Amino acid sequence: MRRPTRTIGLGLGRRAFLDLSIGAGIGGGLGLSLSGLLRARVAGAEVAVARPIRACILLFWYGGPSHLDTFDMKPSAPADIRGEFASISTAVPGVQICEHLPGLARVMDKIAIVRSMHHEANLHDSASIHALTGRPLEGPDRELFVPTRQFYPSHGSVVSALNPAPVGEVPFASLPHVFRNVHPVPCQGAGFLGAAHDPLLVDVDPVARTYPVDALLPRQGADAGRRAGRLGLLSALDAAAMAVPGANPFASFTDRACGLLESKAIRDALDVSKEPAAVREAYGFTADPLPAGEVNGGGGEMGVARQMRGQNLLVARRLVEAGVPFVNVYDYRQQGQNWDAHAKCASQHKHHLLPIADRSLAALITDLDERGLLESTLVVAMGEFGRTPKINSGAGRDHWPHCYSVLLAGGGIQGGAIHGQSDRIGAHPVADPVTPGDLAATIYWRFGIDPAREIHDPLGRPHRIATGSPVRAIF
Repeated sequence: MRRPTRTIGLGLGRRAFLDLSIGAGIGGGLGLSLSGLLRARVAGAEVAVARPIRACILLFWYGGPSHLDTFDMKPSAPADIRGEFASISTAVPGVQICEHLPGLARVMDKIAIVRSMHHEANLHDSASIHALTGRPLEGPDRELFVPTRQFYPSHGSVVSALNPAPVGEVPFASLPHVFRNVHPVPCQGAGFLGAAHDPLLVDVDPVARTYPVDALLPRQGADAGRRAGRLGLLSALDAAAMAVPGANPFASFTDRACGLLESKAIRDALDVSKEPAAVREAYGFTADPLPAGEVNGGGGEMGVARQMRGQNLLVARRLVEAGVPFVNVYDYRQQGQNWDAHAKCASQHKHHLLPIADRSLAALITDLDERGLLESTLVVAMGEFGRTPKINSGAGRDHWPHCYSVLLAGGGIQGGAIHGQSDRIGAHPVADPVTPGDLAATIYWRFGIDPAREIHDPLGRPHRIATGSPVRAIF
């Protein structure tokens, strides 16, 4: 009788593991990178995935980080492509990233990198729409030069619609503002799913360093007793209408609004002053007074605006703890320099962008892990595209949607995994290409939602929630 194959690591049989080790030139050693193990899935190995996630935090680096200066370094490329940064080793043997990302290097065993993201949208608005809904704009206006209404829903809105939260709870939140290029970019809400699935908008006051939400603040004089009286009157007036199903289309909105006003958990989640000083500092905060010139990110590296970039991720973690299933965090120029580095790309990344991004995202991953939330929370960090392989005459890099990198952590991710590969100059995928539709499918799949499921627009037309397929290999 044949002995059952013993499994090692990611569901690989012992024989497959040894064959792969020899083929990789490492003999019987254990130095095989996790990315190599994942590539062994071509032999038919399957990866067991944990139970569906409870939450997702999506960090959106608006403007487009340079993949060549962060997560897909090309040290052997010519100088005008590889740039001035060096690579450093990480917690995962064989995986290297930019020298200015030491925090993420330390937690790389909890992160997967997709190095083969790609699409065809060259401008910020159209690329952001594709990135945050999984759907490209189509037709003659697909680069979006004029204001338009959002059609396809964002990821959080789909999860809100298909995994509805109980009345009074928040299914989807976004912070710290609605981001805009020339106009507010139509990819941040529910689109045809309707306002019921729009996110709770959380603003930031960079001077007070607080997160006020107008929707949670009772109007002057409207104490609990007065609100109860008003609701009683509304209930009496609507009694007849409520007897007919569907006759009061605003009832659900009223219930949600009242639930939010009574939601102590959400109000507490937005009060970051309740966090220990050491935790806030880990995300990049200092309590020391700062000069007024630093309020908008104009001072040193730790200007107030950049500090609040880190605190945004702390708020996201607190919202997840309070039961919010989906949180979008927009890292945008209203809080200092954005990622659109057409000039002095290396300088902007080194001095303004990478230090707080590295510190705060590493802190979030560590914090979630220490609180036992990382396995049930998927963290996605991405821009709408990458930057051109060749450095331009202004020492910058321009828009490049044809290949870029996305980070994923938690949610059942196999830490240290590298999925996909770009060519020798980081211009195009040469292995395992991934689209925003595939990323959307991956997020829904990890929530336990079938990516092929259909939802209907107001005209009754069916739409698949995702056009791609889940990237299962990194789980």
